[in-house]
Amino acid sequence: SASIRTSARPPHAGGQAIAADPPRRPLRPLERARAVLHLRAGPVLFFATASPPARKQRPRRARPHPPAEMAAYGAAAPTAFAAGSTGASLNFRGADETFARATAPDVAALRAGEQAARAAPLQHRFEPYDFNGGTTLAIAGEDFAVVAADTRMSTGYSILTRKMSKLNKLGPKTVLAAAGCQTDVVCLVDVLRTRQKMYFHQTGLDMTTPAVAQMLGNTLYYKRFFPYYAFNVLAGVDAAGKGCVYSYDAIGSFERVPFSASGSGQSYVIPLLDNIVTFKNRNDEKPELTADYAVTICKEAFVSAGERDIYTGDAVEIVVITADGMTSETFSLKKD
Repeated sequence: SASIRTSARPPHAGGQAIAADPPRRPLRPLERARAVLHLRAGPVLFFATASPPARKQRPRRARPHPPAEMAAYGAAAPTAFAAGSTGASLNFRGADETFARATAPDVAALRAGEQAARAAPLQHRFEPYDFNGGTTLAIAGEDFAVVAADTRMSTGYSILTRKMSKLNKLGPKTVLAAAGCQTDVVCLVDVLRTRQKMYFHQTGLDMTTPAVAQMLGNTLYYKRFFPYYAFNVLAGVDAAGKGCVYSYDAIGSFERVPFSASGSGQSYVIPLLDNIVTFKNRNDEKPELTADYAVTICKEAFVSAGERDIYTGDAVEIVVITADGMTSETFSLKKD
């Protein structure tokens, strides 16, 4: 039916039934569902009532700002009593909104920046190498080899030390001159010396300069996927007593050359050696290359490189290798 009677009167004592109360208003859907559930549960009288009205919240009363707080925001303190008023406190609200709005950050710009930062890929950068500068040089003669390197070690625009030798002895007649990353150079030299000791214990002999050159090439090629950051020049005398110089790239490719240079001053030294040592494009008579003349060339080359290269300076260490052994000397360079 369209409506449900919530109460019924019993029949009259005389047997005559009294008509029921007139139907009330139609029930709401929620009230109808509740009534049906109770009727199904059993003959229980159910008195449907309307839902109670929602409770209204009391409006919050604005709290006046203290004068000290108003002064901090640059606004004048409110007057507590106005002329002709009954003495009630004035409802002072929003006096600091002008200053707050002026100093508030742009929320839209901040959100746009956060979204752009989240969209960009997150990078964690790590640089395993450091270039510590320096220049090396080697010249091969008829029965000798001269190898030289400066003693400055730098990083960026800072000088770490002025007395770091870049010449590493690898046997009685072999010297490795290496510039670049000092940590990689130290590691490389340790590996080479360890393998030289293994060779000596197995054969009882020292490795010749060509053998060391091949071992160095193999060692660099073994690390080709994460190479040593070292610029190598190997100098010495071979089994026949002739001077030999080997030039290398980063992954072990090498060749025997009359001279070689590496490091930060390489581009300044190589043209000078092309002109003085090999006489590539000169028609005048080529002088004899002696050990003393080669040492003089090394000094002039390092003085010239130091004029333009800030990573070359302080001093140059020069070693002369012959079949009888090695001799060394140090030549001072500029300190700035």
